[in-house]
Amino acid sequence: MFELWPKWVSLVYWGVMGAAMGSFLNVCIYRIPRGESIVFPRSRCPQCTHPIPWYYNIPVLSWLWLRGRCAFCRGPISVRYFLVELWTALTYVGLFDRWGWSPTFFILAVFLSLCIALFFIDLEWQILPNGLTVPGTVVGLLTMGPNTLVTWESSLLGFGLGVTLPLGLIGLYWLVRREAGMGLGDVKLLAMIGAFLGTQRLLMTLMAASVAGVLGGLVLWRIHRTTPLGRVAVPFGTFLCGVAWLVVFWGDAVYEAYHRWLVRWYLEW
Repeated sequence: MFELWPKWVSLVYWGVMGAAMGSFLNVCIYRIPRGESIVFPRSRCPQCTHPIPWYYNIPVLSWLWLRGRCAFCRGPISVRYFLVELWTALTYVGLFDRWGWSPTFFILAVFLSLCIALFFIDLEWQILPNGLTVPGTVVGLLTMGPNTLVTWESSLLGFGLGVTLPLGLIGLYWLVRREAGMGLGDVKLLAMIGAFLGTQRLLMTLMAASVAGVLGGLVLWRIHRTTPLGRVAVPFGTFLCGVAWLVVFWGDAVYEAYHRWLVRWYLEW
């Protein structure tokens, strides 16, 4: 049935669905850290609490139309709402363009939706809610069969490494500094990433996110010079989620390019 549709129709459809999912993710990003229900009450302005009519709640377009201001109190609406909706729409379009109407498309859409929500929650609150990471890990393990991105062995091993590697780093840091260097939320997030992406992509994500986290920590330290360098709080989950998103789309190409370079270097040496 779906093969009868022109591909551009499906791309537009999933762009719209992605933007709608982004609108729901914005609700999760705002309410979950505050312990509020993501179902009730209906969307309302966080400043004047006026309920938002549907025509002011159209993903992506409403924020642009209102120029980032509430239609009733003219209070500012965070640009995060626009970014999340646009990012999720582009994510769904990119996934469908590569995997089409396949189980892998739907599985990765769930995974990257979770990553986008966790990206912004950790960025603002520096927490990774169990209500997202734990169910996400379960879904990753249950769908490792139809997920063509991984084998079941790689998914299980990725899950195991996602738990054991950060726990080992936490223990080592504790022995050296006598304090926690990483939260358990990061452990659960890495377990989820490993379950969905497998061993190779998990390790790639962890290494790249670690480098990005160090660089991000230096930037934060330069901004807040009164905070000692070793005390700068880095939202590591944000870097993990951002890099995992990149790995889904370009990780294999980067790995293959690196492998070719390594083989060429070895032969020349």
